[in-house]
Amino acid sequence: MAQIHIQDYLDSTYLKTPEQSGLTEEETQNKVKELVQECIDEGFVLAMIRPEYVAMAKKMVQEANSKVFIGTVIGFHEGTACITDKLMEAQKAIEDSADELDYVINYEAFKAGDLDLVREEVYKGTKLGLDHNKKVKWIIETAALDDEQIANITELIREVVTDNFEEKNYKDVYVKSSTGFYKTERGKPAGATFEGMQIVKDHAGPLSIKAAGGVRSYADALKMIALGVRRIGTSSAKKIADGKKPTNSDY
Repeated sequence: MAQIHIQDYLDSTYLKTPEQSGLTEEETQNKVKELVQECIDEGFVLAMIRPEYVAMAKKMVQEANSKVFIGTVIGFHEGTACITDKLMEAQKAIEDSADELDYVINYEAFKAGDLDLVREEVYKGTKLGLDHNKKVKWIIETAALDDEQIANITELIREVVTDNFEEKNYKDVYVKSSTGFYKTERGKPAGATFEGMQIVKDHAGPLSIKAAGGVRSYADALKMIALGVRRIGTSSAKKIADGKKPTNSDY
């Protein structure tokens, strides 16, 4: 494999609420600031944070004259919010100058067979992002799906995008593996696996793909990139970039 600049693939991530982390709101804001500053210092491609911190993070990046992108999650983390609510949340993130929008697809509706709803939200959510020159990612929550469902929901996203948008936009729409918050049983991985990402790759066609969670080392990151992954979502970006193995979950 040719020499790569691993930082160009890393979406450094902090998505816990104060309630989830046991921190205060002020402490959580400080965690976000530390993440954004680390992205600036280390040259990671993007800081992935919750919507309420986007404006603050974007100001930090601008004041540092940095090229770091700010991304945020929409419909996080269950994905079951109605389309209108997701679009309102995305619009607010756009107004706050988010560069990338990571929507949680309504995978429960998909599993229930409501494909029209899923197609509508993929179309409307993608259009809103692309109309504002934002990259758009669709989190499919691979841990909640079997292999056939992973293939089929990836194909659905691909078909909506290729049927409705220009070819020049395809690379800016991603199929993304996981939220990192899905609760699995019997030790099943909650994040990206090589097997799951291979299925996504096989069915995403011209779209980009992102592996979130489960990438625990520099070596694993290289394997994902070799597989075709263009972004890796991780809360241990510096450890991966330094070639260290995180001691805890990386997303």
